[in-house]
Amino acid sequence: METDMLHSAANALFIIMNPIRMLYLFGGVCMGLSLGILPGIGGIAGTALLLPFTYNLDPPTAFALLLGLGATTTTADPIAAILFGAPGHAASAATTLDGYPMTRQGQAGRALGASYMAALIGGLFGAALMAVALPVLRPIILYIGSPELLGVAVFGISMVAVLSGNAPLRGLTTACFGMMLSMIGTDPQSGTLRWTMDTLYLWDGLPLVPLTLGIFALPELCDLAISRSAVVQAGQTIDTKTGMLLGIQDCLRHWFLILRCAWIGSAMGAIPGIGASVIDWISYGHALRTEKGAAQTFGTGDVRGIIAAESATNAKEGGALVPTVAFGVPASAGMAILLGAFLIHGLVPGPDMLTKHLDLTYSMVWSIAIANILGSGLCFLFSGQLAKIATLRYTLFMPGVLSLVYIGAFEASRNWGDVFSLMFFGMLGWAMKHFKWPRPPLVLGFILGDVIERYMFISIERYGVAWMLRPVVVIMFIMAGISLLRPLLQDVRSHGGLKKMVSQWGHPLFATDNLFPAALICLFGTMLGESFDWAFAARIVPTIVGTGALLFCSLSLINDVFGLHERGGEAASAANDRKGPQKIHMDIASKTAHLPGKVVLTRGFLFFGWMAGFAASMAVIGLIPTAPLFITTFMRVEGREPWKIVIPMATAVVLLIYVVFDQLLAIPWPPTLLGTFFPIFHAIPSV
Repeated sequence: METDMLHSAANALFIIMNPIRMLYLFGGVCMGLSLGILPGIGGIAGTALLLPFTYNLDPPTAFALLLGLGATTTTADPIAAILFGAPGHAASAATTLDGYPMTRQGQAGRALGASYMAALIGGLFGAALMAVALPVLRPIILYIGSPELLGVAVFGISMVAVLSGNAPLRGLTTACFGMMLSMIGTDPQSGTLRWTMDTLYLWDGLPLVPLTLGIFALPELCDLAISRSAVVQAGQTIDTKTGMLLGIQDCLRHWFLILRCAWIGSAMGAIPGIGASVIDWISYGHALRTEKGAAQTFGTGDVRGIIAAESATNAKEGGALVPTVAFGVPASAGMAILLGAFLIHGLVPGPDMLTKHLDLTYSMVWSIAIANILGSGLCFLFSGQLAKIATLRYTLFMPGVLSLVYIGAFEASRNWGDVFSLMFFGMLGWAMKHFKWPRPPLVLGFILGDVIERYMFISIERYGVAWMLRPVVVIMFIMAGISLLRPLLQDVRSHGGLKKMVSQWGHPLFATDNLFPAALICLFGTMLGESFDWAFAARIVPTIVGTGALLFCSLSLINDVFGLHERGGEAASAANDRKGPQKIHMDIASKTAHLPGKVVLTRGFLFFGWMAGFAASMAVIGLIPTAPLFITTFMRVEGREPWKIVIPMATAVVLLIYVVFDQLLAIPWPPTLLGTFFPIFHAIPSV
């Protein structure tokens, strides 16, 4: 059997190295990188777009084109996350935590170099693991059922304790809030409408892309507008050539971390329902717990955080191909579209792909491996100059980035609600950042909340209570319990025991920071009150999660108001000596702390005023006419930029939007007031 595998692998390499197939593969890689840079688009739209073009191609060429795109979208993902703190997709959100601080320290080249090299090694490892594991993984994947998927999801949600730093109560609160947000929409058990506020947009639930862009991207762009500076801190320069080499050296130095995280990415990628947006957080949490000194440096610009997230994210593509090829069960949305290519070419996923069509199967493995090499090589070649964007004045790049963020958010469900969601979560994310409430747990809770509820009901229906005794479930629950309890026990130990921790109370001290948790408590109470009228099956999980959110948030508020260890003075100094520096890990520190509060608020409201103005103009005249108007006005008013810079910038962005989104992707733009009252203007794109 091993001889047959080696023969098939060698034959598959000969097949894929055909010049025509390599050309198609290269074309797919270029498109994947281009779509990866653009916020919110991703490989799913690109794969769906390319599917009709594969009708007249032979199977190896068709899969080379599709996998070339799918395997490299995540390679280009980190560019916006590292340079602007704006993750274009949920899969690069964890990279933002250390990548963006590194850019602010003048290490953008090093961060990008590390991300590409980690992606390359992770992608190759994932492809190699798939090649070796395809014949032997079949019984393992067949064993995995809804209880095991629930166990993995519960273990994933336990990462919130790690991602909350030394603020576990705040992390648990925001994680519960994220889970509550994931339950918005029509309940699959009873059809009950949950927290939809009588809007049709929320019937299918909140889309992930506007939430991710709002929580992570807009607060960073807002801080740039408030500080009125470049991304790179004053006095810092970017040496991209040296930085890229340093990033490569970092990856070679931490090769064992890459292999561990790549294994996690491959294994998680092979499990249907566990997407890339979860894998990077699990890998990041693993590195945080296992790497020496990570608890003190992750979230401040530690290259190991980038390496962990990117190696796992790129390795998942090889893992995701296993259940798709072996069973016809797509492990991701991109793989579901790939199944369409199987049907187009008369192929049936299953045993035949591991026997009769083994050459074709291994040609897919080679396609993923070669695509990763080409994608990383192209990124190394062109990202050096791209990194220097971070040294420019914010008025030179921000209006173009904001225009793309709006389009990326709208692409989620192509509904006006996406724009409102982007605005709401942008303001929420900004508030969380400035009040020092960790944002990663909210996103993780949102991603996994719906998964946990769905698989819990399926497991109970199919297995009764026996699902809790399955070995994998027991192991996952134990690991989740350890993961959740460890930070709490460390906090108790740092205060000298539970008795001393409980006794460290003082007179109440109220501050403006207390308004945020107080508002959250009111919100949780309102949401819980509304849930009492739902059917039992629809309200049981939201009630449990909402009660937890209310409890954790109340304890956090009490701790903030009465806790001596949060204040100055002798008692606090003694406590701080034991605890170490007061720092909330796993979030990007604000760069506006040096400014007066009034200035921060005024400029912050001005930034979101620009955002609201963009949305209003988009409603009246359409997105494409709004883009040059917004870019011109922003650059002239905010930065007094000269016309010789403003006009080329506005023209370039409009051409990009028109060619990519209007002509290539054919996005159905929302109706506008101008187009409604004067149909003659429909000739203008997006009106």
